[in-house]
Amino acid sequence: MAKHMSDPLVLGRVIGDVVDPFSPSLRISVTYSNKKVYNGHELLPSSVTTKPKVEVHGGDMRSFFTLVMTDPDVPGPSDPYLREHLHWIVTDIPGTTDVSFGREVVSYEMPRPNIGIHRFVLLLFKQKRRQTVAAPPPSRERFSTRSFAQENELGLPVAAVFFNAQRETACRRR
Repeated sequence: MAKHMSDPLVLGRVIGDVVDPFSPSLRISVTYSNKKVYNGHELLPSSVTTKPKVEVHGGDMRSFFTLVMTDPDVPGPSDPYLREHLHWIVTDIPGTTDVSFGREVVSYEMPRPNIGIHRFVLLLFKQKRRQTVAAPPPSRERFSTRSFAQENELGLPVAAVFFNAQRETACRRR
């Protein structure tokens, strides 16, 4: 199945900047205190200060997943030379539950976009087995989702969603 140009992950350059083309095989729903995340929608940093509820739809009892949240637009989208900044990693998420049942390897860090509109990408990878992810990455800075997935034999993501956020003071300064 070819990726359509209307695919928000293609349009939002999540595919390309963060991961290679993939076909989602299941769904994740991401909710920040009753606000559901839709691809490309904008959320205020003040509404994403605490970790969201992330549910896996379409997994099974025998499968385990890893969730990665990353910001590929650091320090700013026009020149993201510090790409990517890691915000969260949870592994060993049982296939029929939500992320809170997984093992938090890197704690949730709230988005603090400084310059311009940043994309915050949540990617779900299917693990080959339990406890695939050996160690957390050495740093949140200059993280690479591609390398991380490769090193931990995670392959391509099975689901992804992203939202946009920008500094809340920016619009009030005019």
